[in-house]
Amino acid sequence: MTVESTAAARKPRRASKRTSAAKKPQSSEPQLVQLLTPEGERVEHPDYSIDLSAEELRGLYRDMVLTRRFDAEATALQRQGELGLWASLLGQEAAQIGSGRALNDDDYVFPTYREHGVAWCRGVDPTNLLGMFRGVNHGGWDPTANNFHLYTIVIGSQTLHATGYAMGVAKDGADSAVIAYFGDGASSQGDVAESFTFSAVYNAPVVFFCQNNQWAISEPTERQTRVPLYQRAQGYGFPGVRVDGNDVLACLAVTRSALERARRGEGPTLVEAFTYRMGAHTTSDDPTKYRADDERAAWEAKDPILRLRTYLENENLADEAFFTAMETESETLGKRVREVVRAMPDPEPLSLFEHGYADGNSLVDEERAQFAAYQASFADSAEEGK
Repeated sequence: MTVESTAAARKPRRASKRTSAAKKPQSSEPQLVQLLTPEGERVEHPDYSIDLSAEELRGLYRDMVLTRRFDAEATALQRQGELGLWASLLGQEAAQIGSGRALNDDDYVFPTYREHGVAWCRGVDPTNLLGMFRGVNHGGWDPTANNFHLYTIVIGSQTLHATGYAMGVAKDGADSAVIAYFGDGASSQGDVAESFTFSAVYNAPVVFFCQNNQWAISEPTERQTRVPLYQRAQGYGFPGVRVDGNDVLACLAVTRSALERARRGEGPTLVEAFTYRMGAHTTSDDPTKYRADDERAAWEAKDPILRLRTYLENENLADEAFFTAMETESETLGKRVREVVRAMPDPEPLSLFEHGYADGNSLVDEERAQFAAYQASFADSAEEGK
């Protein structure tokens, strides 16, 4: 056998070895904190316990039901041309309501653009979320009124804002914590890595809450990371924990523990809420192009609202009158959202050229004039058609 043939014979074996190494797990099996199974059975966890009254449990159910109803209405309004875009939270209600209800009034929240459930927990009127998506305002609420920052569209940048704010809280000696929400896709951003570094070094009282909904638009999690996301915290010197993101009780218990740790001056925590985005990334996305139907069906069986309802029914913590009242309140909320959005003014097209530069810009002025002429052409055409 020649040297060339020997080398050629070895190539497949080396390639196979490299392939195997790439697929070999680099870490132990992820540990998932769960207090309520998909079948609605209550279980205990050695590190996270929670004791809620029947009223508190019904309150969590109400929060999730109304948040889902509002989200569905917003999606419908976008399809009807009333909103320019909408980012649905369908399937992530437990992660948001559980973590949102763990917050104290003086804690501060830095959301992305999908935290409608957290906004609900902070007392932000749902209709205030829709002005930005309709294009009639740049936020819609006062962040200082509810300690809930404006939605952040730039992926991952809010984690830097949260870290800086938390460092300020620590310097002020305040007894409060900060929480930053982001997704699995954002965890690949440099901003998030820098936030982890600074928060660890300065022992900032911040909780990083990652909603791992399995998809960064069309990119699955397994193509984004070689280790479970919560384990990334180890490299920065602070703890990470993975929680069942469809279990509202576990999300509440884990987030409450992380926030208390931050308030005690013990630094940051990374919480990975393992959940699933049941709908599209936004209303401009079509998940059927990259996801299998059976994957969604498997996660439908883990629905966060259904499992809590099952628990409430099995334990006789809520009767049929309660669930009927929830349906009525849900429809009332949907009707109010429709009426408020349809009463909003149409966005002024030329306003998109405003506020880009404090002193104006010749190129922007030129583009504004071109766009104004384009808009006027439609009016001219309509007039000629009469």
